[in-house]
Amino acid sequence: MKYKSLELIEQLRRQTKEHMAFVESLKTQSLDDLNKRIQEGSWNILECIAHLNLYGNFYLPEISRRMAASQSKAANYFHSGLLGNYFAISILPKDRPNKMKTFREMDPIYKQLDRNVLDIFLEQQENFLQLLEQAKSKDLDKIRTNISINKWIKIRLGDTFRFLVNHNSRHIVQVKTILSSCSASD
Repeated sequence: MKYKSLELIEQLRRQTKEHMAFVESLKTQSLDDLNKRIQEGSWNILECIAHLNLYGNFYLPEISRRMAASQSKAANYFHSGLLGNYFAISILPKDRPNKMKTFREMDPIYKQLDRNVLDIFLEQQENFLQLLEQAKSKDLDKIRTNISINKWIKIRLGDTFRFLVNHNSRHIVQVKTILSSCSASD
């Protein structure tokens, strides 16, 4: 797929702002509601957000490091790579989401979590917005980042950005499902 670089960055920026506004709204929920599970073995709201934070812990420094090391100049277009595009599209939320096994180090289930998880997410997303701004002066094709599941595989920076925003979208939808299920059962 081919994208106008600045349009892609702007779209990702808008989606990130929407995710941030939604997570900010979660601060009005009680701690009990944030810890409710739809069923045993499923994530609660704080676990969903903590999972996103774990990905942020890996990707934000990785992106920052790769962009700082690059001398590339902005290009008008970004061409998604085969593997990067696959990752970005496969993680998108769907009407009937495909189950994906979470790697143990990225699975926060049954951890003692508090509202601080929401603040960490919001801080990470502010950092992400700054990285998107910096990316306007970079070639999204030429910079490659490692992926969290295999340090030997690298994908294009534009695909890394798309994957992260789509991954956030997937779990924001999951949080909304939890909210509506919990409020329906009250």
